[in-house]
Amino acid sequence: MLETTRYETSRRLRGTVILTIGVSLYVSFIVWYFSLVDASAYAQIAESVPPAMREAFGIQTIGTIEGWLGGQIYTFVWLVGLGIYFAYSAAGKIASDIENDRMDLLLSFPVSRSQLLLEKFASMVLPLILLNVVVGGVTYGLVLSIGETIDPMHLVLAHLLSIPYLLVCAAIGTVLSVLVNRAAVAERAAIGLMFVLWLVESAVGAAEEFSWIQYISPTHYYSPTPVLIDGTYEVMDAGVLLAGFLGLLIVSQVLFRRRDI
Repeated sequence: MLETTRYETSRRLRGTVILTIGVSLYVSFIVWYFSLVDASAYAQIAESVPPAMREAFGIQTIGTIEGWLGGQIYTFVWLVGLGIYFAYSAAGKIASDIENDRMDLLLSFPVSRSQLLLEKFASMVLPLILLNVVVGGVTYGLVLSIGETIDPMHLVLAHLLSIPYLLVCAAIGTVLSVLVNRAAVAERAAIGLMFVLWLVESAVGAAEEFSWIQYISPTHYYSPTPVLIDGTYEVMDAGVLLAGFLGLLIVSQVLFRRRDI
């Protein structure tokens, strides 16, 4: 049991460590830069930006360390960057094996298609945990090092609530992976779809007549900046994301069982 998960996880280990270090270095730069800038000037600039753009880029209170982190790290890196990364990574899981004729060999072992899919998806847990634990700890330590303070529980919540969101992103990539035969196609589709979903929620959804469309995007259900500022979040949003994750995973299993390989 879980041989596939262990193998896939070992393959991802080096890349996960490099990604974690890269994100940590970016966080270090952003926190260091905050110690140099005039926070009040940035706050005035943010006030002159249209409300829709402030909401899209998470810069509602950029003059505070919480708002700065929310806009510069947790909106761009966590919401957009890592959302695309997890969708992209998952999109190549099944499609690459089909394209390279490895799937026939894998299915010749005593393992069902459902189990194989779940074990491959489970390998995404490593980067999910490592990124949240390491980057969260690095962020908190760096904030303290420049003489600022941030509520540690708010920071922990921002990372915990990102897990259902990132699981949905990975599940979207998994659905695409079982739909197509070429990994490159699935990966490009994952990148495009995640970007469009973010754009739909942040730009199109801001228009009153199209406000309903924002509810189809997973980004609508994860807002890290308010969590960092005052711990504001909706439990229902996390529930919607978890339900969406389970639904997408079930859909991917059904499609994988039915497709001809």
